[in-house]
Amino acid sequence: MRTVRRPGIRPVSAYKREQAAISRRKLYRVTAFYTICAAILLVLGLRTSHPYVALAFFLGGIPLWTFTEYTSHRFVFHRHWKMSQRKYKKYFTYLTHRYLDPTHFGHHERPFDGEHINGQVKDLLPIFLVAVPVSFLFPTYTCPMLLAGVVECYVAEEWIHHSMHYYNFQNAYFRHIKKSHLYHHSSRGIDRGYGITNAFWDVVFRTRFPPPVRARLFGPSKYSQLSRQVDQSVTINESQGLH
Repeated sequence: MRTVRRPGIRPVSAYKREQAAISRRKLYRVTAFYTICAAILLVLGLRTSHPYVALAFFLGGIPLWTFTEYTSHRFVFHRHWKMSQRKYKKYFTYLTHRYLDPTHFGHHERPFDGEHINGQVKDLLPIFLVAVPVSFLFPTYTCPMLLAGVVECYVAEEWIHHSMHYYNFQNAYFRHIKKSHLYHHSSRGIDRGYGITNAFWDVVFRTRFPPPVRARLFGPSKYSQLSRQVDQSVTINESQGLH
């Protein structure tokens, strides 16, 4: 019996399959560790006397993460940090040269290299270990829940980013963000399109790709139609002196 492969389930080339496996091994550890941590925080919040408030704060982690995703990608990962001679800056600028530059710019140089697609548990662990006790300075059903939501969104974003580089799912939204992200990897798109899972903050901060680029990438889809409406709105506001 002839088997029929579902499109998008496996990378098409042997090289991509190999690199996808390398990336997934990292992702399994990241997913397990941070999902367990987020689940523990969520359970603690839901067991308080304000479970619905806790759930609202957890969901509030989604927009907060999209903003974090955009700003970190644009202002941290895409910046070449100069080595500082000041004592309190020297160590931190050393770390950026030591870890950030080869990680993200290495990813742009080798976009399908499984060693540079996703982060590892240790990458955000120092920030996480500080953020957890600080969040508990506030009621358990507030900031700890917000942190749990952000952490779980980070895990989801890592899988989405992994999938963009290796898979061809037929979902319309996935195809849209994949085209946008892969164009960001080109020499013409590297200074725009910093949003990975969405383009909301690119719209807010005006770092979307120009209309001709979006037209070539997305065609006459419902997404490009919405983009044209936004462009027209921005043009009208600017002509009226509203910025």
